[in-house]
Amino acid sequence: MINGYPTGRMASVLMLAFTALIASAPALASSVTLKTVMGDIVIELYEEETPETVANFLNYVRDGDFNSSFVHRSDPGFIIQGGAYTFVEGVVTPIATDPTVVNEPGISNLRGTIAMAKRSGDPNSATSQWFINLADNAAILDDQNGGFTVFGEVTGNGMDVVDAIAAVPLYNAGSPFTELPLRDYPGGGAAVTEENLVMMDVSENSEFEINQGLNDSWYNIATNGQGFVIVTYPELKTMFLTWFTYDTVRPDESVPFMLGEPGHRWMTAYGTYEGNRAELAITMTTGGIFDSGEPAPENSPDGTMIVEFEDCTTGTVRYDITSISSQGEVPIQRVTPDNVALCEALAAPDEQ
Repeated sequence: MINGYPTGRMASVLMLAFTALIASAPALASSVTLKTVMGDIVIELYEEETPETVANFLNYVRDGDFNSSFVHRSDPGFIIQGGAYTFVEGVVTPIATDPTVVNEPGISNLRGTIAMAKRSGDPNSATSQWFINLADNAAILDDQNGGFTVFGEVTGNGMDVVDAIAAVPLYNAGSPFTELPLRDYPGGGAAVTEENLVMMDVSENSEFEINQGLNDSWYNIATNGQGFVIVTYPELKTMFLTWFTYDTVRPDESVPFMLGEPGHRWMTAYGTYEGNRAELAITMTTGGIFDSGEPAPENSPDGTMIVEFEDCTTGTVRYDITSISSQGEVPIQRVTPDNVALCEALAAPDEQ
């Protein structure tokens, strides 16, 4: 074990085969998505078998600690590792750790599983760092240092992304980044940028799915008088959103106007959704006149928006508006409950 990393490569083919044969399939519960710059990795978590470890991991996810983090170690044929550092505006910062979590060994470190890293000689020292097994490492890791706790597995095509990350060239950037995967890095001592790192955000997946029962008016109670109109198109898996708000500063009282007032602003956004999350492109429309086709208004892209729903009554809008370099988050709720029953009926699982 070096710097919290599992080490050792001697393995018995017979032991690996035997371990894989007798290992029982763990139950899957909640899941998370590692949204990396090289693609998404969905991980199903073993909530029943490793409850303490899953709860510990989800605490970091829910607090946003893994957002803007990166894969800081890659050992091709063995593991890739993350959960230790963030990279924001050119600065590397260690992730602030919660108290250590008790070791919960028992599930084998097979290819595609995710496990907790820990300090050498201390089985109960895991905090935020995790690794994904690139190979069947049961003979190496299941007994070392009390066993490395496997708490989930990569699903779908996620291992294609993991393998692609493992194929990224490695560089020694000095301790603790002696096996750092860097994309399109020119070498020669050049500064490492965000574009070079295998960056990621990590979010918990919701069982709730967007449906047309969400078509309604929404607002943030803290900014009453502003709000959103949301329309979903289930057959196209798309969402259209309008946002009625105001300028970032009040216009001068001398600004002439005929209808409404100069501070009013409307933005629109359109894009696709999957599960409980919609990814939209913001459009700013300018140049029109009330109830007239002349002059024709102009539409220009002006940033991005993420809309996530917790259930049929609450959600969150995250925006990044390019023209004013503004980012933020708005909690939203329905103006009226008229469509809640429809939403809940559509969100309910089908009877078997």
